[in-house]
Amino acid sequence: MANQGWHYRLTADALHALTDLVSDIMTLATISYSLKPATSRFPTGYGKIESLGALAVSGLLLSGGIMIGLQALMALSQQFFPEIAHILSHFEIFGHGHSHSHGAEHFGPNINAAWLAGGSIIIKEWLYRATMKIANQKRSSVLASNAYHHRVDSLTAFVALLTISASHFLTSAAWLDPVGGLAISGMIVQAGWGNTKSAMLELADVAMDEEVKENVEKAAATALQAQSSGDADIRGVQGIKSGQNFLVDIEVGAPSHYTVGQLDAIKNAVREQISADVKGVRRVTVRFTAEKEGVPFADEFIAGKEEDLDEHGHEHDHDHDHSHAEGHSSSTQVNGNANKRK
Repeated sequence: MANQGWHYRLTADALHALTDLVSDIMTLATISYSLKPATSRFPTGYGKIESLGALAVSGLLLSGGIMIGLQALMALSQQFFPEIAHILSHFEIFGHGHSHSHGAEHFGPNINAAWLAGGSIIIKEWLYRATMKIANQKRSSVLASNAYHHRVDSLTAFVALLTISASHFLTSAAWLDPVGGLAISGMIVQAGWGNTKSAMLELADVAMDEEVKENVEKAAATALQAQSSGDADIRGVQGIKSGQNFLVDIEVGAPSHYTVGQLDAIKNAVREQISADVKGVRRVTVRFTAEKEGVPFADEFIAGKEEDLDEHGHEHDHDHDHSHAEGHSSSTQVNGNANKRK
C-alpha cells in the first residue's frame, strides 16, 4: 500500500507539471497570436484569441482548485469520518486525481525538507509577482490567469512548510495538510472563477473599464479643443477589450457647415492623441453627427419594424398554404405602402 501511495503521488506530481506546461505553452501561443495585425477575415484583429486562451488557462486553474478541495475533504474524512470516506471512495471524482497538496507524508518527517518548501515559496512568489506585473501593464487576462498558477504553487509550498514544521512539535499533524488544502482551494477557486468570468465577459464583448474610457475621453477632448477651438465636442465614448487591445468608438458632434477635409483632420487628430495618451488602444473609430443632444450611438443598430415582426408571427400560427397566401398579401400591402410613401 505504501508503494501504491507513492505511485499515486508521483502520478499527481506528473499531472501537476503537465498542466503547468500546458498553461505556459497556451499563454505564449495565444499572446503571440493575438498581436497579429487585423486581416480581411479578422477585421477587428486577433485579440479574442488571447481571451480564449485566458478562458482555457483560468478553467485549468478553477478545475485544479476544485480538485484540491475535494481531495482535502476526502483526506479529512479518512482521518475523522472513515465511514463517510468509504462511501466517497466509490465516486471517481474523489479518487486519485490531480492535487497540488504536498504535506508531511510527501516530504517525510525530515525537517530539512522545510528548506525545499521555503525555497519553493520564494521562487514561485517571485514568478507570480513578476508575471502579474506584466499582466497589469499589458492588461492581459491570460497572463493574469497564468500568474495564479505560480501563486498556487507558492501557497501549497507554504502549507507543506507549516505541516513539516508542525510535525516536529505536535504528536499528530496530519490534519493540517487537508485543512490547509481547503483554505488553498477556496483561494484558487475564487481567483479561477474571477479570471474565468473576466474571460467570458471579454468574449461576450463587455464594455471596457471606466478608467480606460475616461482616459480615452480626456485625450479626445484635448484633440478636439486644439483642432476645432471648441466647435466640436464629444457626445459619447464606448469600446470593448479584445485581448490586450482596446477597440474604441467615439461620437463627435460637429457643426453642419464643416467640410469633409475639416472632419478628416479632426478624426486624425483624435486618433493620434488617443494613441499617444492611452496604452493598449488598437483601433479608434470616429463618427460625426450634427446633433448636440440625445443618446449617443442610438442609431448604430437597425431596429426591426413592428409590422414585420407581426407578419412573421402570424405566418407561424397557420398552415403552410394559408401562411403563403397571407404572406403574399402582406408583401403587396407593404410594397403598396412603400409606393405611397415614395
